Amino acid sequence: MFRTIRPLELKMVAPMTIATIAGTRLLDQATAAEIERLPKDTMLVLHCHHGGRSQAAAEHFKSRGFTNVHNLAGGIDAWSKDVDPSVPRY
Repeated sequence: MFRTIRPLELKMVAPMTIATIAGTRLLDQATAAEIERLPKDTMLVLHCHHGGRSQAAAEHFKSRGFTNVHNLAGGIDAWSKDVDPSVPRY
């Protein structure tokens, strides 16, 4: 069964204009409400600048019954260093 991946960003809007991972959405209240309506096995991949806020959000969605939740360790900063150096660091 194909599962949709939902990459989600927990940064403020201003940093999103500096650095973002293609395809991510800002996790605001509207997006959080949409997520709550998704199947509980939907893959959620969360990130912020360094991984702290996204870890807290991952724990929140796990507590809401989501079973396929991942935090991008090190956040977008690690992504920029280790995966895609074209993403600016700030």
